[in-house]
Amino acid sequence: MKQLQRILENVIARANINLRRSAIDVGPYVHGAVPQDNYAQFYAFYGITTEHPLFFNFQCSSLAGSYFFGKCDVQHSVLYKCDVRGDELKSVTNGFSVDGVCLRLHNDEVIKIIDSFLHKALIHSFSHDPEFPEEFVIKNTVALSYANIHGAPVMGSFLGPFATIDLCTVQNTSIGAFAYVQVCDLQPSIVDPGHIWIRNKAGDEFSYRYDPEVLAKYVSIAPGERAKGVFMDFVEGRKRDFERVFGFLYASRPETYAPGSFVSRYAVVKGETSIGENVLVAQRAYLENAHLGKGANAQENSYVVDSVLEGYDVTAHGAKIIGSRLGKNVFVGFNSFLRGTAEAPLTVGEGSVVLPHSIVDLAEPVDIPPRHVVWGHVTRPGDLATQSVSIDDFAKVDGEAAIGPMTFTGNGGRFIRAFQNRIHHILEANGAYFDGGQQNLGHAQKTKNITYNLIQPYVEGGFKGVYPNMRIFPLCCDDDIGM
Repeated sequence: MKQLQRILENVIARANINLRRSAIDVGPYVHGAVPQDNYAQFYAFYGITTEHPLFFNFQCSSLAGSYFFGKCDVQHSVLYKCDVRGDELKSVTNGFSVDGVCLRLHNDEVIKIIDSFLHKALIHSFSHDPEFPEEFVIKNTVALSYANIHGAPVMGSFLGPFATIDLCTVQNTSIGAFAYVQVCDLQPSIVDPGHIWIRNKAGDEFSYRYDPEVLAKYVSIAPGERAKGVFMDFVEGRKRDFERVFGFLYASRPETYAPGSFVSRYAVVKGETSIGENVLVAQRAYLENAHLGKGANAQENSYVVDSVLEGYDVTAHGAKIIGSRLGKNVFVGFNSFLRGTAEAPLTVGEGSVVLPHSIVDLAEPVDIPPRHVVWGHVTRPGDLATQSVSIDDFAKVDGEAAIGPMTFTGNGGRFIRAFQNRIHHILEANGAYFDGGQQNLGHAQKTKNITYNLIQPYVEGGFKGVYPNMRIFPLCCDDDIGM
């Protein structure tokens, strides 16, 4: 495993140099995340569809990645069991609009992953960075279990487990476990674990920090160890179901569900589960005794268990919904954890927004009224007084407001409208509004004919755990094959 060790040590050294102001050593986290023998035990795969521009380049990489979909250039990197969604890359044909100005691209956008360790992390390529529109860059970065890199180029940074960087550019920054950051540009800094921080271009700023003792119950990590807590126990307890799904070397086509819907071959579907029209169930999603009404979606690494989603609901990457009933048009943000029980059920009213990285873990029944915004840690009805507000009341804020430990500065109406517009975009992009023809096509309709190719690593010798160096690309036209 000499080659693999060289790659790992190079990634660690480069990340540490970038993070030297933070005085963090990523080495123990990298070595503690994965036993080295595991690198040789898993296959990687990539999806092929006519909708996405195929071009992959892997150099000296221990890959174990999946779901590339579009252009992905990997150099000297370790992408251990991460998902790379290159299905919203910018193209020369479509251009790129920034603040009403249309940029003409020189080349199609490419995901470039350089000298990085991404352990079970999700990369979604919907980048808003106007400075480098042809490249979505992840460089000299370490991201731990179930972190989300969502439309966020990142250089020289560290992401703790279940952390999310969203629609921003991050450089030389340490982001703690379960922190959520959407702040446009983030220069060298340290973001504390459990800090939920949103700041848009207009200057509207939302900030909430979890009590460290509460956060430690759900997720914590120490150098040289794997993450632990309720979140890890929950996903590890369902690991066997995914092992069965991924145990097939060649994925068959998904079963047929309601018209316009798509359920990935690499999703888990169990129990009395029903799938409505125009529903998208992405790979690594987990459904058990779940009802997904028309236009709902369950995105990557999300879980819907013993729950009803009435329709047009968004379950964002990593969100977990258990023992709950969601009215129509409910948004559940990244890595949120909603858990009701038979004795303490959770109901979320129509049009409500559960902000990213919220924890609603019930000891008593809770009924969240329609059109409310929810955040933080909720266990009983009384908690809603300090960790929720009606959308109408939030929209009236113009200046500064504080509700419990949450602080907000700016225009509440503008902040809420931005969220609502984004929810509409997500539903539209995922095909929730598909009309049965050629209008309103989204991911649920465009990925129906996806097929998969596999790549496997060396299993012995000096290259053990490393994947072959290869370039993968389509032929340009029929003439290339003599037709």
